Amino acid sequence: MIHVSITLPPELQQWIESRISDGAYVDAEDYVRDLLRRDQDAHATEVGRVKALIEEGLSSGVLDAEPEDILREVVAGIDRKHG
Repeated sequence: MIHVSITLPPELQQWIESRISDGAYVDAEDYVRDLLRRDQDAHATEVGRVKALIEEGLSSGVLDAEPEDILREVVAGIDRKHG
């Protein structure tokens, strides 16, 4: 395990102390570890979301139409819908 030392502005230090006094965390180390774990989870979720979107795009195939033609069709469809 590594030891990390950080300097915080008073407002952040007070925030951590308030979270500890609320009983949400045992100490500052507990608080920081929880933040890091949640950040790891959020990152993994985002990476998974992007990978799924890439897979969806790859599996959707290639269109023969030009992008401008597709855009015109989309706009026409919106115009018909909101006529």
